[in-house]
Amino acid sequence: MVNQLEVEDIIKKLEKLSKPEEVEGMKRFGINPENTYGIRMPVLKKIANEYKNNHELATDLWKINTRETRIIASLVDDPKMVTPEQMDEWVDEFTYWELCDQCCINLFRKTDYAYDKVYEWSKSEKEFVKRAGFSLIAVLAVHDKKTNDKIFMDLLKLTKREAIDERNFVKKAVNWALRQIGKRNKNLNKQAIATGEEIEKIHSKSAKWIAKDALKELTSEKVKIAIAKKEKKLK
Repeated sequence: MVNQLEVEDIIKKLEKLSKPEEVEGMKRFGINPENTYGIRMPVLKKIANEYKNNHELATDLWKINTRETRIIASLVDDPKMVTPEQMDEWVDEFTYWELCDQCCINLFRKTDYAYDKVYEWSKSEKEFVKRAGFSLIAVLAVHDKKTNDKIFMDLLKLTKREAIDERNFVKKAVNWALRQIGKRNKNLNKQAIATGEEIEKIHSKSAKWIAKDALKELTSEKVKIAIAKKEKKLK
């Protein structure tokens, strides 16, 4: 009963804050214009802050198929209660990049199954399931400070393996994963650049775009300085 009252409260807030005029703009950025209140992320995060670590609420919100309720579900769920089956069920319902990436950033990376799902999803034939695999790599590279380099070196092999996928939202996620691993530290920067150079040799339009874009950033002075500062703090 409590969850139902919370769901109703959230829906009332979304209806009040609805911005129909924002929907067309979202469409231009590849966000599904259907089933949305047109509310921006900072507002959704503010709403979600009132309902933290509530697995049952998250489950109920996900069942209400709107952009906002599903993003809030990813923000309020308890990672410790998330099962591999739930992750598969949610990822199988992704139809656009924003929901995919928000679930990876807000929830999936915090679960005990994140790395298992990377390997499973990254070989999927479904566009947004595969994207989730590589989006998850990217966010883990940024947020998981404890995992050792060997794990990420192995994940670089996945970026090379899937670099020939020409689908827009897959190749962009592969590129994102490659870049984020390469910005993690000096050693992984070197390994990511080497992987990018291997990818560049693949006879594929997608692979060449992924490599060129990633290598431009990974070899930049800006990234070198950022890595040096990061490693200096660790000493």
